[in-house]
Amino acid sequence: MLRRLLDFQLSLVEKGKPLHKLHPLVSAADTFLYEAPINTSKGPHIRDAVDVKRWMMLVVVALIPCILMAIWNSGLQKFVYSSGDYTLMNDYLQGATSFQGYFDFAMKDNHYLSILYEGLGIFLPLVLISYIVGGIWEAIFAVFRGHEISEGFLVTGILYALILPPTIPYWMAAVGVSAGVVLGKEVFGGSGMNIVNPALACRTFLFFTFPAKMSGNVWVGSNPTVVRESLLKMNQDAHTTALDGYSQATPLARFNVTSEIKRVHVDAIASNTIGKEVNSFPELQAKMEQWNSLGQHDASLGQLSQEQLQSFVTTPSSQGGLGLSPGYYEDAYSFASLNYGVGHDNDWNFFFGDRLGSLGETSVFACLLGAIFLIYTGIGSWRTIVGMGIGAYLTALLFQLGSTHLGVASGAWNPAIYAFPAHKHLLLGGLAFGAVFMATDPVSSPSINSARWVYGLFCGIVTIVIREINPAYPEGVMLAILIANVFAPLFDYYAALNYRTRSFKRVRASAS
Repeated sequence: MLRRLLDFQLSLVEKGKPLHKLHPLVSAADTFLYEAPINTSKGPHIRDAVDVKRWMMLVVVALIPCILMAIWNSGLQKFVYSSGDYTLMNDYLQGATSFQGYFDFAMKDNHYLSILYEGLGIFLPLVLISYIVGGIWEAIFAVFRGHEISEGFLVTGILYALILPPTIPYWMAAVGVSAGVVLGKEVFGGSGMNIVNPALACRTFLFFTFPAKMSGNVWVGSNPTVVRESLLKMNQDAHTTALDGYSQATPLARFNVTSEIKRVHVDAIASNTIGKEVNSFPELQAKMEQWNSLGQHDASLGQLSQEQLQSFVTTPSSQGGLGLSPGYYEDAYSFASLNYGVGHDNDWNFFFGDRLGSLGETSVFACLLGAIFLIYTGIGSWRTIVGMGIGAYLTALLFQLGSTHLGVASGAWNPAIYAFPAHKHLLLGGLAFGAVFMATDPVSSPSINSARWVYGLFCGIVTIVIREINPAYPEGVMLAILIANVFAPLFDYYAALNYRTRSFKRVRASAS
């Protein structure tokens, strides 16, 4: 019955019929539901039911783990942060320090039902807006140009929703996808002609047009005002201080601290939790003796009260302290927890996705599952993915080693941000999601294997450089991939030139 209905619709839009202009719309539905008709009769063509639409659908399948985590994690964060109940928040933070505790919290009193409900309420509207508005623009251009509707939007539509903050206003999401599809793809000729990733073009437009809605405290819940009031109530009821209060800052926001905060400041704060395991413990021990002597204190490093710790860190150097400005102490305290993985900031939470961020970027594990599927099916380039990971890790490692080995007292007085553990950069922000699903876009990335290595390394290097040295922009994945997209043809050109040169030399050597 469905086949007959589609055949009837196709007959209405055949060439010469009044509705022929609508042929791309009817054809899109037909080829989406059924395999593409095989028109080739000779030549070196592969006859297969897997057309480009089904190829794109495999990318959507690879995104399923990220989609599920987007629904679950956004629902969990909204359920907790919007509750106004500090006991619920405490149960969540304490439970999330272990797998068993995390799942016990989710199952307690059927919390998982509320979590799924809240998550679907955040994610589904954004996906519908993305597909409907973006699809309308795709249809308009297809009708006026007389070509098939772009199958690439099957992927762009879902990717766009996954890289948005959960609090983005719906009208703004519609404007973003409109600008990205029209300006980032259609003006260049449509799918296959765009020079940058269309989904990133959508997000970039929003980021620079509405920065207040794309950065800051926009990563939890669906209404920032409700979450802010909920946090105020929880902090008041729990009688928290500025140091142990509940906040909605993302790991990257807490990472992006001023260079006035040095390694020694962070290590001093962390020593109160992990003792001698901090990197600059000998330097801290010497300063503690000086602080005790000049200030007539009787304190031991690692066993300080909160008042003593803050006094030691913020007392001027001339009086034996570490000389940090009191206004930066809270940032240093938060950075210390992130740097050493204390409590809820442990690496496993970041790896599996228990953190704030864009909807689809929070779980490195989900991204890796998608990467395995893309590589297995031959859709994604493992060279690009691995190259970006290596580039990011080695660049972060250079910053870390340079900070810990250069300067006085083994770099203890170098900025703390540079000494941040290299492996943690791979767990923060959207680096994993960008490497797997954005950098591997077949249109805007190189096609030659050697160029893919260079392209991936370039993306990773630029990402970390932006993170480390640009205080106004704590995340560099989006800009790094867009810049690399522009250079992708150049990478391919020189890779092809090098291949031809080596082939020519081999031919000449064999001939001689």
